[in-house]
Order: sequence, then structure tokens, then C-alpha cells
Amino acid sequence: MNDHIAGRHARRGLNRRGFLAAAGLTVAGAAIATTTQGRAGAVGAADAFRIPAEDVRHTRTWMAWPDRTAIWGSGLGGVQADIALIARTIAKYEPVVMCANSAGAAKARSMCGSAVTILSSVPVDDCWMRDTGPVFRTDGSGGLDAVGLGFNGWGNKQTHAKDALVAERIASYVGVPFTYAGLVGEGGAIEQDGNGTLMATRSSLVNRNRNPGMSESELGAAMCDAYGASKVIWFDGIRGQDITDDHVDATSRFLAPGKALVQMPLASDNDAYANDARRQYQVLSMSTTATGSAMTVTTLQGPDYNKIRSTNQNFLASYANYYLCNGAVISAHFGDTTADGAAKATLARLYPDRVIEQLNIDRLGTGGGGIHCVTQQQPIA
Repeated sequence: MNDHIAGRHARRGLNRRGFLAAAGLTVAGAAIATTTQGRAGAVGAADAFRIPAEDVRHTRTWMAWPDRTAIWGSGLGGVQADIALIARTIAKYEPVVMCANSAGAAKARSMCGSAVTILSSVPVDDCWMRDTGPVFRTDGSGGLDAVGLGFNGWGNKQTHAKDALVAERIASYVGVPFTYAGLVGEGGAIEQDGNGTLMATRSSLVNRNRNPGMSESELGAAMCDAYGASKVIWFDGIRGQDITDDHVDATSRFLAPGKALVQMPLASDNDAYANDARRQYQVLSMSTTATGSAMTVTTLQGPDYNKIRSTNQNFLASYANYYLCNGAVISAHFGDTTADGAAKATLARLYPDRVIEQLNIDRLGTGGGGIHCVTQQQPIA
């Protein structure tokens, strides 16, 4: 397998990393919403633990420093520059800890600056902390623990011996109880509203490359147990066309309990990912939350790929892949000035009490990922 570019969420090409042939790749099934009931908070210290919404106050943000040319090739330096830019920007609002290999720690310190803490005791393979890091849970009474999702390189598609241990090692560093969830997955594959409702794509999780032999209902129950939730809104997603098998966080996000956002394509876009986004919008619009409330769905217009700066077929231009930190929304711009401005205005309307930071992360986007993909929040207990 060619690990030269770590593509994860590409929009235009069928092949986001070059590890799969185009033949036989289809969007799976009909876009009908199904739900799964689970026991809230069965993993970890107490049933009251749950993963909060991402807009709660954070203690810090966790990130990871890429240093492998075997994965990034000649593009490594540019990706490092984008990772450093994201870290420095978040560090204006909350502490950032960057996990780095010993050999890359000095460069990470030099590029990230003194505002970012470089931690060399948690080695990494790559930069996708959303997928490899722990998901932290709180109990509302000052308790904090962490759950690992059993990262396996997105179905053994990439070297991950170090990344498979990142979640447990970070939990140990923080000094909180740690438990592995009863499934294999990634943080970018599951969105939570902090009030009992999850959303995810079947393509990423109900997949034999992560969870062979597990049914959708079994996986839903395991997700609810880990996240302290009781309902999963499932999307079909897209199998086999990118390394993640279509993570939900590039398209759909929770804004609050009962409120969601979907990045929509241009009306003229008719590729698999455009149609997937339309289906996700339809499913959410017909869904209810864990408490029975109807979902309200806001749209975020995606850019025109003919007007963005990048011409790379693996490029991810996802405004929806933003990161919430204390007092700010960290998002991206792509060179379609009209769409960039409209996305910033939409985010400002949705998050009126936060600064909207738009960054040029084109080198990271060429690898098929975005800002949410490379960050993991540690909420205040």
C-alpha cells in the first residue's frame, strides 16, 4: 500500500489515497434513518459518565506531530507547517499539548512556538488525534475518565503501532481511569450532542475492517455504552473510497441537542460525496433526538471546487470540519472567496459568542483531512 499521502476525506477523486481500485465502489444502501438503543455510560467508572458536547469549556487541546516521510513524502514539511499553524491559533484561546516522537520534538517546538507544550513521552505515527486520541467523559460532579476506541489504522490501511496506544498513554499522562470501548472505530466517525444522541456512518463502523461479526444493533449499543448515550442516528455513508470509509465529521455536526449542521454541495455537484451529503441532510431532517425532539438542521454551503486554490484530487474542502475551542471556532478557507466568506458568516451566526478564525490549511487538506481531524478536546470536569 502506498502511504505517500495520508488522504482521508477527498471530495473529487474516487481514490483518496491510492490504496483502492475504483471498480465496484458504491454508496451503500438506502438512506433511511435507524436508531439503536443502548445502556448509557456502561463503560468506565460510573453510569453517569458521558462524553459532553464539544462546545463545553476545555482544559486543553491534544494534537499530534507528523514526522514520517513514509506517510507524507515530500509534502511532510507543508503538513507540519499547517499543524503548527492550527496549534498556535488554538493556543491563543486554550492550552495545547502536542504529542511528538523524540526525534521530531525539537522541530515541533521550533515551529509551534513556546505557547504550545510538546510532549515526547507519547509517540505517534501520524497527526490524526481525533481518531487516535482518547475521548474524555465527565460525570457532572467533577469526575473525568477516558475511553479508547481501539484504533486500528482505519481498518489496517496504515501503520499504527504507536497510534494504537496514544489514547491509553494520554489517559495515563492525565491520570484518569481508562477503558477500551466494545468496538473499533475513530473519534471522527462518531458525533455526539452530549445529551444522549449520536450520529455516525454505517460505512465506517458497521464494517468488517473494524468490527467483523458485529451487527448494527450491537455496534450501536457499544457506542451508546462508551459515549453515555441512548440513540444513534445512522447514515449509510460511502465504503471503500477513502481511508476512513466516510467519517461523519467532514459532513454533519451537532450544534446542540436537537440541532445539527450539514455541509451541502453545489446543486450541480453529483459525485458520491455530494449525494451522500444530501442523504445525510434528509436523514437528519426526519430524525428525532434521544429525548424525542425533532431535529432542526442548518445547512452550510460548501465551496465550488473549480474556484478553490487546490487542484489536488484528494483535497478535502470541508468547512464543517471545524474545531470548537474556548472562545473560538477554528475553521478553514479554501480560496473560493464567496463561499469562504459565507461560511465564516454562517459560523459567526451559529456561534455568536466566539471568534471565527479561518486558516489556510491546504497542505493538510491535500492529505484529505481538516482541523477537527487533527484535534481532540479534553473537557473541564
